[in-house]
Amino acid sequence: MNTHAPILAAASDIADLSLTQVSRLIATGAATPAEVTEAVLTRIARLDPHLNSYQVVLADRAREKAAQATAERQAGLDRGPMHGVPIALKDLCETAFAPTAAGMAMLRGNATGRDATVTARLEQAGAIVLGKLAMTEGAYAGHHPDMPVPKNPWNGRLWAGSSSSGSGVAVAAGLCFGALGSDTGGSIRFPSGANGITGMKPTWGRVSRHGVFALADSLDHIGPMARTAADCAAMLGVIAGADPNDPTALTAPVPDYLAGIGAPIHGLRIGVDASVLEGTSAETAAMLADAVAALTSLGAVIVPVALPFLPDVTEHWTALCGIEVALAHKATYPDRAGEYGPSLGGLLQLGHALTADQVGRAMQWRLVFNGMVERAMSAVDMVLLPVLGAPLAMLDNAIGAPSADPANADLGDLLKFTAPADLTGYPALTLPGGFDARGGPMGLQLMGKPLSEALLFRAGHAFQSVTDWHTRRPMPEA
Repeated sequence: MNTHAPILAAASDIADLSLTQVSRLIATGAATPAEVTEAVLTRIARLDPHLNSYQVVLADRAREKAAQATAERQAGLDRGPMHGVPIALKDLCETAFAPTAAGMAMLRGNATGRDATVTARLEQAGAIVLGKLAMTEGAYAGHHPDMPVPKNPWNGRLWAGSSSSGSGVAVAAGLCFGALGSDTGGSIRFPSGANGITGMKPTWGRVSRHGVFALADSLDHIGPMARTAADCAAMLGVIAGADPNDPTALTAPVPDYLAGIGAPIHGLRIGVDASVLEGTSAETAAMLADAVAALTSLGAVIVPVALPFLPDVTEHWTALCGIEVALAHKATYPDRAGEYGPSLGGLLQLGHALTADQVGRAMQWRLVFNGMVERAMSAVDMVLLPVLGAPLAMLDNAIGAPSADPANADLGDLLKFTAPADLTGYPALTLPGGFDARGGPMGLQLMGKPLSEALLFRAGHAFQSVTDWHTRRPMPEA
């Protein structure tokens, strides 16, 4: 984000601003939380019937919370950069005030009676929850046939990303200023790249998973999706940290991610694997080359690396995910197998069919793979990767999955560049990197070492200070 970019104050423009821009408007009194919330709710009412990004809109509650935040702000209370800013939650984050369906038709109306830790922390910071965002069934690959499928606001025929698709669509279309997503194989990064926004998949355990519907516990990550690196930094600073309700949440102190985000990146060592440039589509390679040039102009040092892109990564990731999803759904599968859609139902069937030998081999493979990644990154601060190896796939079905037609099978190996950060638990920041020939967004990612989110935000912010991809806005049909 360019912190010196002009802030648009006209009501019709508010929904197009970034989270941190709106936060400054509210902090200075140039706009109230009530005014900002109403502007976004108006846009939701106009656009979301076509885009399907929300599972449920909580308009009345959002207005009440916005009025409360307005009164607090006018009384001089400042809860931080999220105070009064409208955001939305992926519908696997439990909320005491609304059902949590996790994209599952059988769970529509599922009232858990509690807030996830991330929900509670955002509300304690004064954020205004606009609603719950649509997602794939159980956070796996495809949408249930009876649930809404979010549409890419840049082009409704283009893939909108995987499980956090509603989050990506809503942020891109200005239907919230930030959203929570989850990432098990790439589901913060796919929809961030596909919708032209910024997303942070944090270090595993950096954000509590208490009250978040699981896909695969050892692979699941919760993180922010917004328009800029600074926006994501503001959100992560609120939701990160130790949690007595989640023993796997890391106890490391949470830094002020915004405080040092504008520091220069001169001397930062960024690894680039030549095989990535050679093994992706021409448009993807050109995007990466432009990113290298931009980062070099900022003083970063590009270092050759050899990353372990192993041919069996998808096989072992699927085995690990399959066995853990079987555990997560033991209360409803196989007893209610007929109520599942084909995508998640297929994974559950696979998970139940796995042998001890297959699971053991996958677990041992993961240990070796993680060691290979750590060694490959030992001499750099982070590595530059695409999100996908080719432009976005077109859709050919009603559940939001990419076409299997070879003529449209341009996603290549879907998990090649995203699964490594889930298997290792390393943080990865996705940034808008350009557009393909059809006008579809293209994303790049910076993958760092454990707990290097602050450094990744610095690099992302610097990149966004010399590029303008993050300022582009789609013009979806009303």
